[in-house]
Amino acid sequence: MVTLTDIERESYKNSPIHRLDPRVKLLFALAVIIYTVSLPRIHEENINRLLAVEIYLLLLVFVAGLDIRYFLLRILAILPLGIGIALVQPFLRPSFVETYTPYPLDLPLGLTITYEGLAFGSSLLMKFVVCVTAVILLSSTTRMRDMVSAADRIGFPREFTLLLSMMIRYLFLFWAVLKRIRIAQQTRLFDIWNKDVPRKWIINQVGNSISSIFVRSYEQGEKTYISMLCRGYGSGHHKAYYTGKIKAWDIFFLIFSVGGIVYIHYLM
Repeated sequence: MVTLTDIERESYKNSPIHRLDPRVKLLFALAVIIYTVSLPRIHEENINRLLAVEIYLLLLVFVAGLDIRYFLLRILAILPLGIGIALVQPFLRPSFVETYTPYPLDLPLGLTITYEGLAFGSSLLMKFVVCVTAVILLSSTTRMRDMVSAADRIGFPREFTLLLSMMIRYLFLFWAVLKRIRIAQQTRLFDIWNKDVPRKWIINQVGNSISSIFVRSYEQGEKTYISMLCRGYGSGHHKAYYTGKIKAWDIFFLIFSVGGIVYIHYLM
């Protein structure tokens, strides 16, 4: 199981990718996501372009020296969502396609598969994988507080960075609270997959755990806000972030990566 501590531990490694300025890594991840999303819905070159971008991202993963097991587990944790969305596309007929070519396959319940649906579904799945890989690469090579700092220095709205910094600050706290609740349930022999226990009772116990987390989150939020007010929090406060400068290697990496995306799109 991948925990928050394991994810944050990966970002403390030392590699050429880890040493990049957080602003450069954030801009690179945004560039990959924007390019991936902006590709046509159906195009014969989509798969080749997305595959090339994915290979480049995986090369960066190896250069960064990330734990491949944790990296793959994080992708597999969210991949079912993308697969579920992509699998239904061959059976649908979206309005942006004028003509359809049915696939010669007899299916029950009057279902039909079209070539256009298959192309759109495969393209959608590849876009999902590329975007997820870019986000995981960013979070695995950049410390959480540095990502907030990079977003703030780039010019993200102050309210967004403030909420994100508070979320990161207490994310590990509530993960520990959830872990203690689970340990307490296990010591009382609670097993969510136990078939000998009525499902309604199990659902009630899970609901009680979730409600307990919400109540504790609310109480902690109130305590934190009151403490901030007592310490003079207001609109004129300044966040203490790093003041590092972008170096030549950072600029080279960003230009090389953007140039690679342009090359993949127009020359491959």
